[in-house]
Amino acid sequence: MIKGVIKLIGETKSFGANNFQKREFVVTDDSNQEYHQHILLEMTKDNCVKLDDFKVGDRVIVEYFLNGREWTNPKDGVVKYFNSLQAWKVEAMGSGAAESGASSAETFVAEGEDDLPF
Repeated sequence: MIKGVIKLIGETKSFGANNFQKREFVVTDDSNQEYHQHILLEMTKDNCVKLDDFKVGDRVIVEYFLNGREWTNPKDGVVKYFNSLQAWKVEAMGSGAAESGASSAETFVAEGEDDLPF
């Protein structure tokens, strides 16, 4: 879980023949007042639109999964590894009512995986 302030909300981007969608956003974790951390997270597929309820400067709590993938470049056979923080729930801090995202981790996992390298 990350608690902080939304610093950036990107546009939804589509990839590949299956039109896979991803939307990145940055939350500044200000739990350490001396060294703020700017954390890049993403929402995928149908969850992308759920960021529409938020704006830069909103204080939020984000629930996420840490995902790691191995990908082999088909052109040269080089293996690369990618990590991503996939958000499944974003909630306005203090309100409890402005929830956006899947209702549970199980719902998110049930959506399945893709084989894109990011």
